[in-house]
Amino acid sequence: MEINNQKAKKLKKDFPIFKYHKKLVYLDNAAISQRPLSVINAVSNFAKKENANAYRGIYDLSQIATKRYEDAHKIIAKFINAEQEEIIFTKNTTESLNLLSYTLQDLIKKGKNEIVLTEIEHHSNLVPWQQLAKRNKMKLKFIKINSDFTLDMQDAKKKITNKTAILSMVHISNITGTIIPVKELVKLGKKKGAITIIDAAQSVSHTQVDVKNLDCDFLAFSSHKMLGPTGVGVLYGKKNLLEKLPPFLFGGGMINEVSYEDAKWAKLPMKFEAGTQNIGESIGLATAMIYIKKLGMKNIQTYEKQLLKYALKRLKEIPGIKIYNPGVEKSASIISFNLKRAHAHDVASLLNDDNIAIRAGHHCVMPLMKKLGIAGTCRASFCFYNTFKDVDKLVNSLKKINKTFK
Repeated sequence: MEINNQKAKKLKKDFPIFKYHKKLVYLDNAAISQRPLSVINAVSNFAKKENANAYRGIYDLSQIATKRYEDAHKIIAKFINAEQEEIIFTKNTTESLNLLSYTLQDLIKKGKNEIVLTEIEHHSNLVPWQQLAKRNKMKLKFIKINSDFTLDMQDAKKKITNKTAILSMVHISNITGTIIPVKELVKLGKKKGAITIIDAAQSVSHTQVDVKNLDCDFLAFSSHKMLGPTGVGVLYGKKNLLEKLPPFLFGGGMINEVSYEDAKWAKLPMKFEAGTQNIGESIGLATAMIYIKKLGMKNIQTYEKQLLKYALKRLKEIPGIKIYNPGVEKSASIISFNLKRAHAHDVASLLNDDNIAIRAGHHCVMPLMKKLGIAGTCRASFCFYNTFKDVDKLVNSLKKINKTFK
């Protein structure tokens, strides 16, 4: 299903938020994307018609809930080309990465005491490893970024060594939109015997993610950034590695046998899914993936590139604007920028007066902000339901704001 500007305009009708906020220009999709009616209905229908606890009863409703929850695992596994038991439900990307940071220790080989990240990491893929490094007296190393916001691959080859225990990297930057060559980095990490992890929070709804093709050991993402409900995240891990990891949370549902003295763990994925899960919301995420698959990831990617190209061209019309983006070919549909004399928060507030929603601040990437010598940026992040008219409204409003601060 080819997506163009007219099609994007029609697709907005699938998203009730735009019915209730007719003038809204929503450009904060990197923080949370809007939900189509099919996703809202999936969650609502479960609550209205099928609400029961999965795996907890032999009565019909519980059996239905169990099947629907298991089907969600299957749909998500297929979406990223994984196996069903390799899909672990968490609350979000942050929890997925924390789970790894607390359970990976037994996989770290002797003589390896370094963790390699990039300078462009979100706090969620920095602070957990920072704390692991402190607990285990390991060394953190950061692959540099170039002046055009791309990753310095020569520096990557220097930083990833035989001492590298863990290599964890973002797939798409949440601030510059930079697409990181994760497949190449995974290969570099594998050659040195490192555990490889990808933060796919910003990529899984904008580009095809195939875990078998990437060959990463682990990959994490969130539902709420890909048209799904909040409170649901996914951790993918290779089955043989997940089986070696200890559980992160203990309690009901994740056990096979318990005595007063000891416990034995359930099989994957239940081993990592302690307690009652967000069943309806997990079904909602699976429904979001069905919606995305129907549109076609290549169609989404092609249209969002067109939108990004148009937005970059129009934003450059604004005198004194500073744009933090590596360009159309090296970026996803995320653009950070600053106006010359205006604070990012002031810009966001004034855009809000024109019903335009963007993000402003440090975007949970404070070390990068310090490296760039700025307090924060404005960020416009696009989805396939955005139109060229949305871009025009953003640019026209920014031109008006820019004159205010002269």
